[in-house]
Amino acid sequence: MVTTSKIAALLQLIRFDKPIGTLLLLWPTLWALWIAAGGVPDYDLLAIFIIGTFLTRSAGCIINDLADRNMDGAVARTNTRPLVTGTVTQREAMLLFVSLLLLAFSLVLFTNTLTITLSLVAVALASSYPFMKRYTHLPQIVLGAAFSWGIPMAFAAQRNELPAALWLLYLGNLLWTMAYDTKYAMVDRDDDIRVGIKSTAILFGEHDRLMVAVLQLLCLVSLYLAGQAFGLGLYYNTSLVVAATLFGYHLYLIRDRQPK
Repeated sequence: MVTTSKIAALLQLIRFDKPIGTLLLLWPTLWALWIAAGGVPDYDLLAIFIIGTFLTRSAGCIINDLADRNMDGAVARTNTRPLVTGTVTQREAMLLFVSLLLLAFSLVLFTNTLTITLSLVAVALASSYPFMKRYTHLPQIVLGAAFSWGIPMAFAAQRNELPAALWLLYLGNLLWTMAYDTKYAMVDRDDDIRVGIKSTAILFGEHDRLMVAVLQLLCLVSLYLAGQAFGLGLYYNTSLVVAATLFGYHLYLIRDRQPK
């Protein structure tokens, strides 16, 4: 019998209470859908990608916790995760992981062959990211690749083709992901060094704020070039100005490198 406490633990495992991860995965996918459609995309595709984003992000959280289960207990931010405390077993986590992936894949089957093929790459990227932290100081590149993969999938689903300009949008989002996840990794830096986890925050060291700024600048350049390639105008460029302002504010927030 599944108890209320077990359901609560499973919801914690998929970060149901922290939807920001789903939004960070969804936003670039929606950008791509709107651009690919030249306006409002097909409603069935919109539903498929919104639901699919939630399912795949949830599955990604599970595989991340399975990969890190022996290290999370030594990190202050992660020592209460369900696999660490034992409120969810490895078998339960794996069963839920597979179930979520199957549900997501069943949605992709309503698209086309190109999108289905790209979805297999998405699974490979999402599943490999948690293990990259053991071998390279650049796992954020893999995370960025995974969190941006909804962009080519959206174009494939809407247009059944992959125009070259979409990769500028893809690159911009990858750079943005690297920037915000570097800031995120700065919070765990001391614990990560102690347990042997690698990250860009550790690689950049005292130059972390400068490198975040560089990544943000390159992100804006890439997104601007994508807008030019797709013929986007005033509203799009205005949104980039707003994004640049927010980037500046974020740099101000990390000026003292104090976790909040």
